[in-house]
Amino acid sequence: MADRSAEPWYPTAAYLYVLHLDDLALAWEYLRRHPDYRRDWLRRRSELETAHTWGLRMLEDPALDARDAHPAWYPGPPCTAQLHPDIDPPPDAAPFEFWSIPGQKHLAHDGQRLTLTTRWPGCCLRLTLAPGLEDGMAYVYAIRACDMHYARHCMLRAVLDKLAVAAKSTPAAVTWPRPAPTALQELHTLQALDATLAGASLREVAEGLFGTDAVVKGWHADGGLRSRVRRLIRRGQGLMRGGYRRLAQLQ
Repeated sequence: MADRSAEPWYPTAAYLYVLHLDDLALAWEYLRRHPDYRRDWLRRRSELETAHTWGLRMLEDPALDARDAHPAWYPGPPCTAQLHPDIDPPPDAAPFEFWSIPGQKHLAHDGQRLTLTTRWPGCCLRLTLAPGLEDGMAYVYAIRACDMHYARHCMLRAVLDKLAVAAKSTPAAVTWPRPAPTALQELHTLQALDATLAGASLREVAEGLFGTDAVVKGWHADGGLRSRVRRLIRRGQGLMRGGYRRLAQLQ
């Protein structure tokens, strides 16, 4: 059996950033692994039409992971808020102050809209900026009318409310709680998917994810570990081959 320990997918530490990604970022992680998408990126013929088939406004470099990539989804996800000038602001209205927004900011224009993505410890915020909005203006935010789950809607509102106070209260660091089981599942799914795409066997995938000792003890023909690895691989392939659209809430 080949020694896989030197391959990029083998160290779990390389996937720790996945624990803090939101659904849109996870959707990109699965899409960028699709062999056909990577082929289309290299060819880049009829880019606009090709991008739309993948649920994007324009193709994004699949070599960039979710920490550096800024894919423009098509159509725009319903969980992205839009900022507009407030036509009747109260005296104490909070102004839009671009340079007071904390974190690493990224502006992009896809031909139809100007989007702002900013990340700071414990938060990732994506906004669409209306053409008439200028720095210092009072603003309102709008969310597309849709069947967004109530909990997700409340979460988005809570993040937007941070804009008014973020410049004064943003922490320099955040103590993260123990990762949720769903976050660990995404980490293991992406690692297993990468291993499979690299040609690793089922047992080699298990050794990379859970360690040699766990495989020696629990690797049986009908054992739970073998079944678990199969499910992770099957899930990863499903998300890569179209399931990412559900994560990104593409219509």
